Amino acid sequence: MPERLRPARMQIETTVLMSHRSESHPTELVDISATGAMLRRPLGWSGEVGQRWVLDMIFGNNLHIHLEAVVARISDHDIGFSYSHIPEDKQVPLWNLLGGYADILEYWKEG
Repeated sequence: MPERLRPARMQIETTVLMSHRSESHPTELVDISATGAMLRRPLGWSGEVGQRWVLDMIFGNNLHIHLEAVVARISDHDIGFSYSHIPEDKQVPLWNLLGGYADILEYWKEG
């Protein structure tokens, strides 16, 4: 497979509540970038690519990022999300959290 560029992913662990309609699952953040996030796949989760979920991520005592994301990839252990809507008041806190990662591209191979 050819290498492609993607926004750099910052590895950071925190708790995430993912919600879709009446379904919700607590899980963990694996990594985060300027365009999406990778979460641990919760036991019993049965979502599918293209579904829109709300992600509530808590960083430390004073940073709560609430945004909408679409399932982009699913593996046995992880779910890859692409942001679909970041509220205006959460954009700057997210970019501040990412720091230099917000502006860096990295090579990756799918699969």
